[in-house]
Parts: sequence; structure tokens; C-alpha cells
Amino acid sequence: ERNTFKCLQTLEGHSSSVYSVAISPDGKYLASGSEDGTVIIRDANSGKRRRVLKEHFGWVFSVGFSPDGKYLASGTNDFTVIIWEAKSGKKLKTLKRHSGPVLSVNWSPDGNYLASSTNDKTVVIWETKYGKKLKTLKEHSGFVNSVSFSPDGKYLASGSGDKTVIIWDANSGESLQTLEGH
Repeated sequence: ERNTFKCLQTLEGHSSSVYSVAISPDGKYLASGSEDGTVIIRDANSGKRRRVLKEHFGWVFSVGFSPDGKYLASGTNDFTVIIWEAKSGKKLKTLKRHSGPVLSVNWSPDGNYLASSTNDKTVVIWETKYGKKLKTLKEHSGFVNSVSFSPDGKYLASGSGDKTVIIWDANSGESLQTLEGH
């Protein structure tokens, strides 16, 4: 049986390309990050804009809600990650330790950690309560385009322009396996 998909709604509001979207864990909100440097938070059902977040000074490549939906992280080509209070849109922290555009952000399942990856060939693991940089993971030889925690939070996977995926121990930062073949 073949499923058919129907467009329910087209959301407009960014003045340039949209690079990332995320839906809150409760399904109530949708966030989008754009080349126009903004993050828009909308009601997921109606599409109505709730907040436009304008603190970045460059293209927003990645957005992601925390597992409890209270926070939103955004990564951009101004080399920063911003952690926002999702409901109010208040900027809580700016994480500055990358030396290149932040291409991906991903929360740990418990929400205590955030991973960010960049074109400086690194992955950074942050403690989210105070915004402290815990580890910098360096083994890729190309841009690190994507990063994701495992469901149990023990592992982190990163995908790179060097055609590899690396599996890391999220606690120690040790590289456990390099997957090739792309």
C-alpha cells in the first residue's frame, strides 16, 4: 500500500533560504532557521508566528529543541550557538568556542549536554546549564555537517565532508569507530 502525502500548509516569513527546521517534543511548536539570520518559532498547528529571534549575525544552519521542549539551540555562521528559552524567545546563553560556522546542533536525551559541529572539522560538547565547553572532538578531515546523540546518550555520531561517520563515546570523547563508504 502506498501512502500519499498532501501539503497541509506552506509557511512564509523568512526573507531567504531556510536551512533547518525542528518540531518541539510535544508537537506544539515549529522552529525554522534561515540564511536571513533569524529563527522563527511558530504554532505547529496554525502556522502562526509566535516569536522571531534576531540575535545571530549570520546564516542559521541548525535549530533543535531540548528534549523537554523548554529550550531551543541555534547554530550559525557567526561561529556561535545560542540557547533560547523556547516559550519567551529570551536569549539565555551564547556559546563561543568554534572557529568556523556551526552547521549542526543536537541535544543529549537528558538535555544536560549539547553537541555542535562545524566546518572547522570539530565537534564540541557543551554542558547546557552554564554553557561550559566540555570537550572538543577532532578526528575529521573535512567539515562536520551533522551530529547526533544516541537515544541513551552514551554515544555521539558525527558525519563529515571527509566521507566518514565517526562514533564517539559521549562521556570520554574517545573515537570508537570510523565508518567509511560514502
